[in-house]
Amino acid sequence: MSSNPATADAVTSPVVIVGAGPTGVTSAILLAQLGVPVVVLDRWADVYPQPRAVHLDDEVFTILDRLGVAAEFTAISRPALGLRLLDRDLRVLAEIDRGGLAPSSGYPRANMFDQPVLERVLRARMHELPLVDFRGDVIVTDVAEVGDGYAVSYTDRTTGTGQTVGARFVLGCDGANSIVRQAVGATMQDLRFEQRWLVIDVTSEKTLDQWEGVHQVCDSGRAATYMRVGADRYRWEFQLRDGESAADYATLDDVAPLIEPWTTESDTSGFELVRVAEYTFRAMIADRWRREGLFLLGDAAHLTPPFIGQGMGAGLRDSMNLAWKLAGVLQGRLPEDVLDSYEPERKQHVDTIIRLAKLTGVVMTSGGRVGNALRRYLAPAALAVPRARRRIADSETAPLTRSDWINARRRDRLAGRLAPYATISRLNGGWSTDQPFRLITTTELSYPVRHALEARGCRVIRVEASSPAGTWLGGGRARAALVRPDGTVLMSAQTPSLVVNEAFRRFAC
Repeated sequence: MSSNPATADAVTSPVVIVGAGPTGVTSAILLAQLGVPVVVLDRWADVYPQPRAVHLDDEVFTILDRLGVAAEFTAISRPALGLRLLDRDLRVLAEIDRGGLAPSSGYPRANMFDQPVLERVLRARMHELPLVDFRGDVIVTDVAEVGDGYAVSYTDRTTGTGQTVGARFVLGCDGANSIVRQAVGATMQDLRFEQRWLVIDVTSEKTLDQWEGVHQVCDSGRAATYMRVGADRYRWEFQLRDGESAADYATLDDVAPLIEPWTTESDTSGFELVRVAEYTFRAMIADRWRREGLFLLGDAAHLTPPFIGQGMGAGLRDSMNLAWKLAGVLQGRLPEDVLDSYEPERKQHVDTIIRLAKLTGVVMTSGGRVGNALRRYLAPAALAVPRARRRIADSETAPLTRSDWINARRRDRLAGRLAPYATISRLNGGWSTDQPFRLITTTELSYPVRHALEARGCRVIRVEASSPAGTWLGGGRARAALVRPDGTVLMSAQTPSLVVNEAFRRFAC
């Protein structure tokens, strides 16, 4: 990280975001909704046109709802029925049902979409917010410490002129080759997973008569994935063999033999090849995610193999975790040490996701003939166990690791977990964009206590024990819970006064 001073024309902004992919734009929207001015810098003037991510779960859908784009996403996405594990002859080994709505969130468990289309929706929402200053078609060249903040230098790609913007905080949402990661002094730790895959995106006038979910071919000879992404868009992914590259599959005629099992014929008339690309799927995570006012989010902090469809979603979860903390610090409502909780909470959660994706990839693609034989017998056997089937089909991710902002008591069953979005959003006006803390309790608090909490910005919501929210509390053996602005439970307890005292301890809840 450079120590060159900011130039005289530097503009001061509380937050500068480097990178305007889904993670950067989500961070910008969340901060602007919370009243924080933001400058966003990106090398592209418009959305990067190539499709990449194609799936997000219901938990990430709730983040889109908070951004104000749930209806738009519903219009451009396609709920999926789940996952089928197939053998090399496309015979079903096992089926994981993830169709329908998740009771906790009220949104489909699995959602397919085209990333550039989603990014255009996010960009349109960002441009509606006057507190966001977007500067596209620029290359960030330096991040330098200046006093209590940073000077972010960049070059306009059109004019070649250099400019600098000052900030108290800088968010590195600038992908795998992050310049902010260099400024943090972080390195990517290799979690020992690397596979080369061919990704094929096609549009077609034809409707392929296939099961409306993700097809995962578990074959050591040629693992593959097929999924319908939209009304007329389809994706195939094939593990590349030694000596193969994307150049071997440049035309529809070249890819026809690969996709023929799903198209039922080798005739590709009516098909349009949108993209053929080679990707190296890796599992990596940064050894540190923060240096004082510099933060890493999304691919700048972690790279996830795609086998469980959590790569893009992990970046949006980073944004959700950090935005309310930054806003609280900048507006004097939260102590600055709340920022210390970002890395331990998100890093452990992402590490769990990466390792699960890595394990899934290995189980589905390795082992040769022995592996193929084991999958044929073990996959159905595992899913025949009701508890295992429910666990695999459930879209809930692991709870966040305990931190100073998540109760560390082992008896607290709800701490670190997401509160049920569908239930909480119906209470007392829903999830407003100001994102206050909420104290949810089945016990009536005295007027002085309620008034004091609400004066500090903590919304108090009293529910009946027999209501959905009360049932959720009871399931966690609690009568009160303190829910953070990101929907994560900070603390729950059978004795409401313990939660009330914790709320007061947090000062401006």
